[in-house]
Amino acid sequence: MKFERKMFQPMVRGFARAVLKFLVFIFRVGPYFMVRFIGRALLRFALLFMGSQRKVAINSLQVAFGKEKTIAELKQILSHCGDTFIEGAIEIFYFIAHPEKAKEYVSFEGLEHLDAALKKGKGVIALTAHYGNFPLMMLGSVQAGYKTNCVIKPARDPKMTEYLLKKREVIGLKTIFTNPRNECVLKTIKALRNNEVVFLLADQNFGAKGGVFVDFFGQKAGTATGPVVFAQRTGAAIVPMFIARQPDGKHKVFIEPEYKLENFENEQKFFEVNMGNITKIIESYIRKYPHEWAWMHRRWKSRPQEEGEMIDG
Repeated sequence: MKFERKMFQPMVRGFARAVLKFLVFIFRVGPYFMVRFIGRALLRFALLFMGSQRKVAINSLQVAFGKEKTIAELKQILSHCGDTFIEGAIEIFYFIAHPEKAKEYVSFEGLEHLDAALKKGKGVIALTAHYGNFPLMMLGSVQAGYKTNCVIKPARDPKMTEYLLKKREVIGLKTIFTNPRNECVLKTIKALRNNEVVFLLADQNFGAKGGVFVDFFGQKAGTATGPVVFAQRTGAAIVPMFIARQPDGKHKVFIEPEYKLENFENEQKFFEVNMGNITKIIESYIRKYPHEWAWMHRRWKSRPQEEGEMIDG
């Protein structure tokens, strides 16, 4: 089975690149209403082949809301998530082709918090999540005049990674890849010391090695300590930033006041308390707009050693 997947992998990746380039092309040359119609049709078709991801998503929703919501309500959230994914993907294709139009679709609430943090001269860790159209938030930050970096994983397909990297360079968004790790750390510290904004997504599963377990919807979740580590090492401010679609179809970026680190002599407690507080901020936004979060991620996959067993979500 593994051999068969490897054999077809180049074909699948090549097809994905071709579809992406095709969509970017038609979004560049066609009117928005037409390409939006085409994009919705293609992406709805693609969702039909995401059965395993749907199963993970409903399991994750049950872990988070199983005691609060009925299965019908959870399925409604999941359906709304599908619509959010489709609309977000279409917007990404459109703004790759027309980055100058992002200003028309993105507004900010709380920019004074970001400006106040940057006045300290030590950079800003823009704390966010795989929530809403977060790439559009990063583009909006660039177009608002902020020197902006994003820390992201490279795509599994090196050619896709290179293609997307060039697209981000064109719009002025700097990329810091998570691998190799040492290079990621050095580039992030350099950007912060240059008083730039660095977006860190702090909502995915992270094993016990190098991370901490904190409460997330009432369950322990393995969590990377990156935001706290970088803030501790550089003095950079941690500023929570989240984007959500509004009733008019446009997006608003909500910028919270700087998160102040709580200090403890015990290093383990220092990371657990601060990452726990940060995770509570992320959870609060997911509770406000549950359809905006990527529920297909297995957030609770890693378990504390004393528990041993794995949670489906």
